[in-house]
Amino acid sequence: MYSPVKYSTMRLFLLMLASYLIFSCKQNGTITIGKAPAVSVDDYFSYGDSVETAGVKLIPIKTASGDFKVWTKRFGKNPNIKILLLHGGPAMTHEYTECFETFFQREGFEFYEYDQLGSYYSDQPKDSSLWTIARFVEEVEQVRQAIGADSSNFYLLGNSWGGMLAMEYALKYQQHLKGLLVANMMASAPAYGKYADEVLAKQMKPEVLAEIRSIEAKKDFNNPRYMELLMPNFYHEHLCRLKEWPDGINRAFKHANSEIYTLMQGPSEFGISGRLANWDIKNRLKEIAVPTLMEGAKYDTMDPAAMEEQSKLVQKGRYLYCPNGSHLSMWDDQQVFMTGVIKFIKDVDGGSF
Repeated sequence: MYSPVKYSTMRLFLLMLASYLIFSCKQNGTITIGKAPAVSVDDYFSYGDSVETAGVKLIPIKTASGDFKVWTKRFGKNPNIKILLLHGGPAMTHEYTECFETFFQREGFEFYEYDQLGSYYSDQPKDSSLWTIARFVEEVEQVRQAIGADSSNFYLLGNSWGGMLAMEYALKYQQHLKGLLVANMMASAPAYGKYADEVLAKQMKPEVLAEIRSIEAKKDFNNPRYMELLMPNFYHEHLCRLKEWPDGINRAFKHANSEIYTLMQGPSEFGISGRLANWDIKNRLKEIAVPTLMEGAKYDTMDPAAMEEQSKLVQKGRYLYCPNGSHLSMWDDQQVFMTGVIKFIKDVDGGSF
């Protein structure tokens, strides 16, 4: 039988119980990370800094041309999983990798956004001898040491030029890696250029392509018309297919160091013509023994079939295909991309890869 007194008492008890549980969760909230013991939220976000800077730290880098500093931002604390994000360009910025923040923090990963030397938030020396793959590889190794990562926990995730840099790092320093993730980067620049010329260019309207080629032949790359043509006809088709580009992508483009980018890549993403034009390590992929994820996308500037082949050329590879993605598929095919990336990291961490 219904009793107002009993009902009120029970309702009061349930309210008190709910309040206690909520308070306890706030006080004793934990994050579970793979097979590791759960850590408290306080521990996850405590970095041991005397002055808290939201994880931002300028890491000193030694080069043959002098000492410089590069910008990094740490998220979380996880002794089992430390991920360093390598942005593209060369000389873009970490800003377009901000999409990893919510996904990786929900998983309890420790990860680092990072502006490579020459990029907007790091030092920008003018010595052009610094802009070589070999020098960048040594920079990444110094950053690894600074964040305290090693073969038990260190994952490199590189997109575009960052993927090139990640593969090169693995060829020299894979003894320090636990996992390698290469997003949207073929292992051969000549093959990338060929794909742009023989496949992607033919998807453009003939009159648009003819005008682009005319500007390129004249080396009139500062002509505003060049990007006016490339943006809707190439970048929005093959770089990021979202109707409205996210703020992080726009800021990365705004802050790009065009001098370094042009020197190494060339004037645009439509093919490659800079210092990297003859880069090719495809025949060396067999040397990479660490677990490796190769990610490709249907609309990418990189041939997705080549990305799948690369996953078979490394010793322990997996392929992730983004059917709706392009060069920045972490944005325009986000759920497929992030689900595949997170699964790979968890599988490697859990020993089930």
